[in-house]
Amino acid sequence: MKKSITLFFLLVIICAAYSQSSVRQKTLVQKDSIKKSKMGIQIEEKKLDSLVTVLGVFKPFKKAAHASYYADKFNGRRTTSGTKFDNNKYTAAHKKLPFGTKVRVTNEKNGKWVIVEITDRGPFVKSREIDLSKRAFMDITSNRGSGGMLVTIEVLSK
Repeated sequence: MKKSITLFFLLVIICAAYSQSSVRQKTLVQKDSIKKSKMGIQIEEKKLDSLVTVLGVFKPFKKAAHASYYADKFNGRRTTSGTKFDNNKYTAAHKKLPFGTKVRVTNEKNGKWVIVEITDRGPFVKSREIDLSKRAFMDITSNRGSGGMLVTIEVLSK
């Protein structure tokens, strides 16, 4: 009888601990969403930061530039700036622009654009001006099967 009572209490304690941990996880998610709404700024992952367009002006850098995207084999490797490359982030490689520069890249065919950050050097092909991460490229391309497109590059100046 004593064993069954202790097992019962042990089971009750485990259930209580489990329910408290799931409640904590739920409240963390709720707190995170509350913090974003308190700021009054809705951060979109698609555009690097919606606040960027408010704080600065984009100045034209180059029109009719040829853009391509990184191959999957570079995912996880170190970039020239020292950061780890991720094909799911909004980053780009440019030959001359400084690291950390925010750039708006607009597809000239359909007008779609993304804001990317320069984190690497390249592309090392004379005809190409900028290499985008795969996610940024696919967000603005009109033909998902293509490997390049003509874009307008604008640099954020504060």
